[in-house]
Amino acid sequence: MAGGIGSRFWPMSTPERPKQFLDVLGTGRSLIQMTFDRLLHVSSAKNIYIVTNKMYRDLVLEQLPELTPDQILLEPERKNTAPCIAYAAAKIHALNPNANLIISPSDHLIKSVENFASTIQAAIGSAKDGRIATIGIQPTRPDTGYGYIEFEKSATLSPNDVVTVNQFREKPDLETAKTFVRAGNFYWNSGIFVWKSQTILDSLKAFQPALFELFCADLSAYNTPDEQAKVDHSFHTCEDISIDFAVMEYATNIDVVLSNFDWSDLGTWGSLETHLSKDENNNAVIGERAFLFNVKNCLVNVPDDKTVVIDGLEDYIIIQSDDKLMILHKDNEQALKAYSAEVNAALKEPAIR
Repeated sequence: MAGGIGSRFWPMSTPERPKQFLDVLGTGRSLIQMTFDRLLHVSSAKNIYIVTNKMYRDLVLEQLPELTPDQILLEPERKNTAPCIAYAAAKIHALNPNANLIISPSDHLIKSVENFASTIQAAIGSAKDGRIATIGIQPTRPDTGYGYIEFEKSATLSPNDVVTVNQFREKPDLETAKTFVRAGNFYWNSGIFVWKSQTILDSLKAFQPALFELFCADLSAYNTPDEQAKVDHSFHTCEDISIDFAVMEYATNIDVVLSNFDWSDLGTWGSLETHLSKDENNNAVIGERAFLFNVKNCLVNVPDDKTVVIDGLEDYIIIQSDDKLMILHKDNEQALKAYSAEVNAALKEPAIR
């Protein structure tokens, strides 16, 4: 899934080139390229499909030349994850009714590729039995920005164990999050799912019949010249709804696989900082020509061809894109979306939603 905007990574992430297409770690690979590389450990390139907004078609093909245009599924508008998944599941089911589907966001950071692959294999084992498998992440802190998955408490839990989900819990307040972490039987909801194509089609039919009718009831147009017209109509007509609210809230055949790989959804600049190496003053710096003097606890990301001198700052996020510079105190990061909207309005640029 690669159709989002990544508004909290402004000013680098823009509607024209959002977060998933950026090299935010300074590794030479964008997030979508890193996701593609990771999925090659569990699938061949010919079986990887990208669902993205129409405006990013050429960008996907530029960054992933291993794919053919037929592997790029184009959304005419953003309607959240349930329509996106319904489209992909219907198209792939028309090709192979026995397919196992791995649903992965394109902008997550997972460095332990071998551990990721073993967790996915455990999830495929669950999905073969008609179950819905979701990947759970062991929480490292009482984070209020993630949903949680509650499962039956056990004295012995091992990586890649498959356990039955009791319920999904929405993003909690801080005290509730602390309770979840202490309990030990709550994992973060990664948003990575594994299921058979037939399983998700049956779930959509049961819980979202209108969505099923639009995308899945008649598969004859998929993989033909009529596909895009069908998809355009379905997206224009369908409800804007996430897969969590559309299916996961109602389904009772859900397992969670207890992962043992490092993970971040890179939702904010602050979440990125934890994955970067630091200098002796706890600064994380991307940019070959960034010079820091009397600077502490800062995140700096500037282009390699720009010479930047920074003096006397502490606890700031300093980001330079092609034509924008942001100097933001870390305490104000939650206000970034509002700030960027005000800037874009003043500059008469498209709002980031």
